[in-house]
Amino acid sequence: MKVCIVGATGLVGSTMLKLLEERNFPVSYLLPVATERSKGRNIGLNNVEFPVCTLQEALDAKPRLVLFSAGSEPSLEWAPKFAHQGAWVIDNSSAWRMHDDIPLVVPEVNVHSISPDSRLIANPNCSTIQLVVALNPLHQAYQVRRVVVSTYQSVTGTGTAAVEQLMNERQQTDGPKVYPYPIDLNLLPHIDTFQPNGYTKEELKMTNETVKIMGDASIRLTATTVRVPVRGGHSESVNVEFEQEFDLTEVRSLLAKAPGVLVQDDPASLLYPMPLYAEGRDEVFVGRLRRDESQSRTLNMWVVSDNLRKGAATNAIQIAEYLLAKGWLS
Repeated sequence: MKVCIVGATGLVGSTMLKLLEERNFPVSYLLPVATERSKGRNIGLNNVEFPVCTLQEALDAKPRLVLFSAGSEPSLEWAPKFAHQGAWVIDNSSAWRMHDDIPLVVPEVNVHSISPDSRLIANPNCSTIQLVVALNPLHQAYQVRRVVVSTYQSVTGTGTAAVEQLMNERQQTDGPKVYPYPIDLNLLPHIDTFQPNGYTKEELKMTNETVKIMGDASIRLTATTVRVPVRGGHSESVNVEFEQEFDLTEVRSLLAKAPGVLVQDDPASLLYPMPLYAEGRDEVFVGRLRRDESQSRTLNMWVVSDNLRKGAATNAIQIAEYLLAKGWLS
């Protein structure tokens, strides 16, 4: 099977490569696409070196699976070309997420939205993915009415240059900056561009994507997204109001049984999720489960996940594994 990764040298693209190896995904030939400055470079997969190629060269090679992680512009132009040629395309950008005819998929929640004709599939925003994995089992039991979420997002969500800015500031070294202010010893309540209503694009993505993935337009969600001086792993403080009353013991049980969730909730032992320990893992970690004592039928929880893995690369590879299991990628 020919597999193409667009953005193969980026943080998400390189994580996708790692996961293809880890999960023994059947790749017969790799087509790594990267920027012009990577021309002439080789990318390794399963101890075999493959030359970096252009998008046109990859298209001409007719891959069976294409994983996009290079931003919206290349996806808008090239993803339909690959799909029209018969490839299955999984796009990690925001380009196609809110198109009515494009499935927006988190396998633990709505993999059923993929059909044999869904040649182009959108991978959701990293913060949305971990949120809906934790919300979905509770929504099935108690019906989510309203969600208030504040995110604490690591610099890897911005990319390699952001990691370099954080490390340079930490070492008091001059270097290029991708944020408008220092990120070390600071918090930036600003992810993506501000919109006329005062929210950022990231905050609106979480609102709109959650409703689409969970398939329930009655869910109301408001978000505040914050960049924090953490290298990897996104964290979320989540306040959920339900239509029905809940029992905390049952909540823990539902989450513990939910696919992709790992409950870490033992205050007496100081056990709770932290981004430092979520790095390199594929689970969505949930803890600090407690009632909101200011309002009925409302739960507080703390949700953490590796944004490069489950928040991006792992979710995409899981979608590809589903296509393989259905026999659609053969």
